Amino acid sequence: MNKQYHIYGIGAALVDTEITLSDADLSAMKVDKGVMTLVDEVRQHELISHLANHLVASRKASGGSAANTIIAASYFGCNNVYSCKVAKDDNGQFYINDLKAAGVHYPRHISPPAGITGKCLVMITPDAERTMNTFLGISATLSVDELDVTAIAQSEYVYIEGYLVTSPTGRAAAIALRQHAEANNIRTAISLSDPAMVQFFRDGLIEMIGDSVDLLFCNRDEAISFTQTENITDAAEALKKLSKQFAITCGSEGALIFDGKELIQVAAHKVKAIDTNGAGDMFAGAFLYAITQKLDYKSAGEFASLAASKVVSQFGPRLKAEQHAELKKQFFN
Repeated sequence: MNKQYHIYGIGAALVDTEITLSDADLSAMKVDKGVMTLVDEVRQHELISHLANHLVASRKASGGSAANTIIAASYFGCNNVYSCKVAKDDNGQFYINDLKAAGVHYPRHISPPAGITGKCLVMITPDAERTMNTFLGISATLSVDELDVTAIAQSEYVYIEGYLVTSPTGRAAAIALRQHAEANNIRTAISLSDPAMVQFFRDGLIEMIGDSVDLLFCNRDEAISFTQTENITDAAEALKKLSKQFAITCGSEGALIFDGKELIQVAAHKVKAIDTNGAGDMFAGAFLYAITQKLDYKSAGEFASLAASKVVSQFGPRLKAEQHAELKKQFFN
């Protein structure tokens, strides 16, 4: 049976501010490099004020890890739905409008309540590493109420953001989404999202995965830490017990893909990395697009690697709409 939607995603709704800075700046502000840290609004304002001269001129866009993935897949050609929680404020209205502009459906039954839409401060060092300090705002209360059960049943895949593990209600919503999918024979996909999520919330992530998911996305550090192994080879073997297929991104060394039968090494596209923010999200979005178009996992990995290389070669976690079409033309023609 043909489904109405390709992917149903769930994750935080965040409006990003991107800043370039030095390692010394991070140290001076006592910010842990390379991970996502949850902060309150006062602390976030503190950091922004301290770094006012570092602001990167960039187009305002809706953010959040799963949102980046779902929006990318949508621009490539998927028909997607995204569950999140925004407030009835200017950022919240902008966020919903931005989803719609990308062709992503927002559950109709959700009416944004009073509050503050989540915000993320993304700090980029000269080595292109991204460090995030996030004020979740109303996203911290994302719950099963934001799920659209009818749309879930009409989707080929559900995609779950690992960051939801930090919120009790968000984690419960992620688990409920996976269970709804399993009950309707819908394929399940999850991203581990961040090394800090694996380090501090491993048990919660295992709960979100359940017995097994169909597809898991992570990077090398997350894979090794999550499986409590010493190297990527052992990590890949351990992941086979948690997911039927998976993709481990390895930066400039490409990616390691497991299609359920064999491990496939995918080469990276050589580019000068400027900003790694959103690279994993784009990889997942391009990969999901490719497999919903019935490409094999090797081809999907190669397309995802190409798309991720484009993201890291410029500032920001997303590409412009026309860049997605250019990548498709470059890869498929």
